Amino acid sequence: MTLHRPRGRTRRGNCTVALAGLIALLGACAPIVFEDKSALTIVGDPPPLPPEPPPPEKPKRVVVKDNSIEINEKIQFDVNKATIREESSSLLKEIADTIKANPHIKKISIEGHASAEGDAKKNMRLSQDRAKSVLEYLVKNHAIPKAMLSSQGFGITKPIADNDSESGREKNRRVEFIITDQDITQRKVQIDPETGKETVLEEKAN
Repeated sequence: MTLHRPRGRTRRGNCTVALAGLIALLGACAPIVFEDKSALTIVGDPPPLPPEPPPPEKPKRVVVKDNSIEINEKIQFDVNKATIREESSSLLKEIADTIKANPHIKKISIEGHASAEGDAKKNMRLSQDRAKSVLEYLVKNHAIPKAMLSSQGFGITKPIADNDSESGREKNRRVEFIITDQDITQRKVQIDPETGKETVLEEKAN
């Protein structure tokens, strides 16, 4: 005797198995939900923030070199006059403080220079007057001994830049401080290869 399976029942059984597998697959792909809503407690202090880098050091406006006092900012005067403008008062104070802080410096020549604009004779006179004005300012306002200072004007005779451009002419209008007498000083200097900044390691006067 031959037994036959009912066709309809077999189809329902197959559908039931397929549906169960689909539900299981969807369940595996569904997001996992954490039902516990309690707060997570972290034990211990958080690590400290890294310290902020120090601000970059501003370049000095006044620096003593071997035979000069270099100023990295110009002394300002009224146009075509020897009158020192108020905005340069702090610079001149710094120059005076530098002179006082370096007792090995005995004499300084304050030298005025002009650009090639205008009349050469007038520029010579203006450069002389400006150098003298700086000398008198240092003596009167900062008690620098007059005996250690002298002034001289060179007009347009010693340019340090091209007079064909305004930037060059601006550089040529300047006042310089030349050390003409000083104690011989031996210095051991270290120069930073990246910034070019000089650090005096040892200094002594003979």
